[in-house]
Amino acid sequence: MIAYDVLILGSGLAGQSLALRLADKLKVALVTKRSLEDSASAWAQGGIASVLDPSDSAEAHIADTHTAGAGLCSDKTTRFVVENGPRAIRWLIDHGVPFTPDASSPVGYHLTREGGHSARRIIHAADATGAAVQATLTEQVRAHPNIAVYEQHIAVDLIIGRKIGHADEGCLGAYILDIASDEVRTFSARHTVLATGGAGKVYLYTTNPDTATGDGVAMAWRAGCRVANMEFIQFHPTCLYHPQAKSFLISEAVRGEGGLLRRPDGSRFMPEHDAREELAPRDIVARAIDFEMKKHGLDCVFLDISHKPAELLESHFPNILARCLELGIDITQQPIPVVPAVHFSCGGIVTDLRARTDVAGLHAIGETACTGLHGANRLASNSLLECLVFGEAAAADILANPRELAASLPQWDESRVTDADESIVISHNWEELRRFMWDYVGIVRTNKRLQRAQHRIRLLAREINEFYSNFRVSNDLIELRNLVVTADLIVRSALQRKESRGLHFSRDYPQTLPKARDTVLRPRR
Repeated sequence: MIAYDVLILGSGLAGQSLALRLADKLKVALVTKRSLEDSASAWAQGGIASVLDPSDSAEAHIADTHTAGAGLCSDKTTRFVVENGPRAIRWLIDHGVPFTPDASSPVGYHLTREGGHSARRIIHAADATGAAVQATLTEQVRAHPNIAVYEQHIAVDLIIGRKIGHADEGCLGAYILDIASDEVRTFSARHTVLATGGAGKVYLYTTNPDTATGDGVAMAWRAGCRVANMEFIQFHPTCLYHPQAKSFLISEAVRGEGGLLRRPDGSRFMPEHDAREELAPRDIVARAIDFEMKKHGLDCVFLDISHKPAELLESHFPNILARCLELGIDITQQPIPVVPAVHFSCGGIVTDLRARTDVAGLHAIGETACTGLHGANRLASNSLLECLVFGEAAAADILANPRELAASLPQWDESRVTDADESIVISHNWEELRRFMWDYVGIVRTNKRLQRAQHRIRLLAREINEFYSNFRVSNDLIELRNLVVTADLIVRSALQRKESRGLHFSRDYPQTLPKARDTVLRPRR
């Protein structure tokens, strides 16, 4: 048994910032499926939204968040995050994150504007903010003597006292597979934190890394936690459309700096869909693109910023410029082919303002949690802010509430399983799941499509659970098992919502109900 004060599953901004906040006082294990650098946080381009300019206000940021969230954001949570945002940004600056400077700005840093924001409040590091933040923190995480990093490790499941007859009924740690050795190890912890990110890989097209397989939500659900608002899957409007470009995002900031969406004939279409045009919230822009593509039989639409000075594009979007040039697209002269792709899960594990879940000793932070901040649609650049603020909240709660360490835990039992005889089953099921989720649970939904998806999910779940019961676990099998649970929760939530709101648009229920309600699912204990 391997024992720590705190076990953190996930190495994005939420997990790493929490580890650094705790490590001066506690022994921390940071577990990640690949390397520390592999996370959705590292892929974030635009920046972090926070009220830094004196001409801006917390009330304006709160109002913008509520507007984007289509009436479903928790006012208490939104205010908590926005008001704690400036301190979180200062923490990053103090840790050496190289945000883009601007001598003419009252805050000394360049602030950009993105869709849904009423002011320039996005602090950024050129067009690779996530990479800059992650690189800075990763160096410090690796150097800290109290943080043990376990790369190439994936959690199989949480260890819940109630399920093993332990006096402490809460979370006692996790079973974790060492991918390199195929050995499942028992990790005991006073506190366990899920910071596993989103579930984009449940869909065929996504801007997420391959690690985004809904692990945290699935493990928490099996442990007895409520999940909420899983139907709200954000499709980023502008993912690069090119056969050689996998999951490459064209930042929201391109539209924030004047980029225009055009049909292949060069005509604009956003003015026909929303008064805010290209700066409308993501759900509106994604639906508009989806409508245009279906109406005109298009493979993609085009995002054009070639009318802006080349110097501006070189200074603000160097990575986008370079990547597009590699593919033969000069964005200073040509429009960029784009399509919508799954980007963010607004729902997740129900947590409070201290990042606590329904299970004692178990916290959840980042995209895997449903804090109430995002409502029915996340406002651009609020996600990294949420990671930071709730990482700090979780750290304060963990430090204030010490728990006993389990003296002993049952080891992982492989005595009744064998090596898998047909691993091809896993890859086939994965492909089938991702394709029908894209076809039936996409940007526009109907009851019939959702019911078809649910029927297929139930068939797959039976097959995968049988496979899990009879064969040794592998990284692919663990991820597939979690994806099927997550897909089921998304479809169940979508079927419960009898309206269209934010990211959930149903042809059967096109109206928005007068009262906004969360979709909360409760597992059977």
